[in-house]
Parts: sequence; structure tokens; C-alpha cells
Amino acid sequence: MDILVTGCAGFIGFHLSRRLLNEGHRVVGIDNLNPYYDPKLKQDRLSLLEVFSGFDFHRVDLTSKDEILCLMHAESFGMVIHLAAQAGVRYSLENPFSYVDSNLVGFMNILEGCRHSDVSHLVFASSSSVYGANKKMPFSEHDLVDHPVSLYAATKKANELMAHTYSSLYNLPCTGLRFFTVYGPWGRPDMALFKFTKAILEDRPVDVYNYGRMKRDFTYIDDIVESIVRVMRLIPGEDSNWDASSPDPATSFAPYRIYNIGGSKPVDLMYFISVIEDNLGKKAKINMLPMQPGDVEATWADATELEHAVGYHPRTTIEDGVGYFIEWYKEYYGI
Repeated sequence: MDILVTGCAGFIGFHLSRRLLNEGHRVVGIDNLNPYYDPKLKQDRLSLLEVFSGFDFHRVDLTSKDEILCLMHAESFGMVIHLAAQAGVRYSLENPFSYVDSNLVGFMNILEGCRHSDVSHLVFASSSSVYGANKKMPFSEHDLVDHPVSLYAATKKANELMAHTYSSLYNLPCTGLRFFTVYGPWGRPDMALFKFTKAILEDRPVDVYNYGRMKRDFTYIDDIVESIVRVMRLIPGEDSNWDASSPDPATSFAPYRIYNIGGSKPVDLMYFISVIEDNLGKKAKINMLPMQPGDVEATWADATELEHAVGYHPRTTIEDGVGYFIEWYKEYYGI
């Protein structure tokens, strides 16, 4: 199958592209290689994809409507996996317009491209951040998500609504995936595991927000990729049991679905740091700080719908996953 992967030089996009290429698919990847974090890391990921004969790369910005539509018209993709976005909750407080451009305008261009290219399935990245101010745990796709606490979260919620509209209007099968704190080798430098590891090795303090009273449902990258690959093959249809008088946000009268992808085992932040310390053989210097605007105290995925749909549930333990990351980190940076 010919598959378009947006954000192919990003963390998840790179791992997914490599998996699809190993399975024999042709992958066309797009990425703008922006400097939100070190572009060298993106280039190095890309170089590992370019050894595959079935991989074609286009340096394209999502906001370039003509380029996106032209590429999708020319290629006739069977499937589109949309992972590109301006990521990060805290960065959205400083650079809000970059989220509007990439996450709203860019997603609109992808939807239009899918509509005019007879794409059989659009799988797109949403986020656990859409749960916002929700306190009912674990977070379920069947719960309303109407109270985001960051602009990043609001754009991801908007993506879900935009996809549903196109699914309804144009019968475009769409599946949204709410990722829960993805980590692992080749991960993003702005994420906690990468930042903490770097700081500890450099004898710098680790910034710990909300005075350490945080929990995250960490999800290892291989579990994310396995889930995406299984979901992409499950093209949604209309749900005949959907009740408009009591609407379920996770499904629809249209060919549209939402799934959580998370390990369903929230980890205390201080324990997370202790696992990093154990793997590095070095203690962290802790700098306790108050809660940051736009952040939430805890995340916890109810992933039973994913398991029912595709027979898979993320399974990598935090101890194993952190170990795999630090092993990669030391090799990549020659430590």
C-alpha cells in the first residue's frame, strides 16, 4: 500500500514509517524539519528512513495548501497517517499562532487533500491533553472533553471535530488516536525523560513541577506504533447503534472513531525520576516548582476500547522502557 505519513522525521512518525517500510509498504513522508527542537535529531531519524527504497521524502510545510493538495492528488494514497503538528503544552503559551497554523490550518489542508483523493482511511494524532480539566479517572473516550486548559489541547480537540465534520459530510473514514505521554528511543528533547536524563548527566537540576505531585500514563513508543498499525487496518464504518439523543463522543453515525492509546498505569513523577537515576547510576538534583499554566496533575488512559477493537493493549513497563531509552541516549551521544 502507498501510505502518506506526515511528520515522518518526528518521534512517532519516524518509528511508524520504519515499521511500515519493514513491512513492505511504500511510504511517502512529509516534514518541514522546523527548529522547535534540534533539527539534527530529525535529520538523523530521516537518514535511517532514506536507506529504504520504498521511502520518498518531501520537505513540505502543512500550511502550504497548494503543495499538500498537489502531492496528494499526484500520489493516490490508500491511507494517510497524520502525525505532524506543533507539539508541546508550555510552548503554546509563548507561540500560540504556530499552533493555529500547524494544527488547524495544516490539518484542514490534510482533510481537503483526503477528500479530493479518495483516501480510504485517515488516521490522525490527537492527545490525552484534550481531557483538560476532567477529574474522572481513568479518562474514557466516552466522556466529554469540553474543558481544555491549553491552546495545544484546544487545537487537538478541534482536530477531532474537524475530522468528524469531514467524515459526516464526505463519508471520509477517520480515526483519532489520543496518545498518552509517549517516550522511548529517538524521543523528543522537550519531553520529561529526555530533559531529565540530560540534566542529570550534566549535573544540572531537574525542574519538577507541582512540587512532584504529578502522575503520567507513560506509553512506550513500540506500543504506540503497534497500536497505530492495527488501528489503520480497522477502517471505521457507521455505528447503527449511535443514539443522537444520548450521543457517544467516541463513535458516530459517520465512519468515525476515537481511541485512547495509553498504558493504563499512571506513574508517580518522583518514582519516574528514581527509575532514571537507577539506570544512570546517578542521583538527580531536584528543583521543586509550582504547577505550570496549561498543565494537569494526572493522566490515566482507559484503553479498553482499543483492546476490544484491535486485540492489543500497551504492555511495556516503565522500568524496561526507560532502560531502552537511556541505552539509546548513551549510544547516540557517545556517553
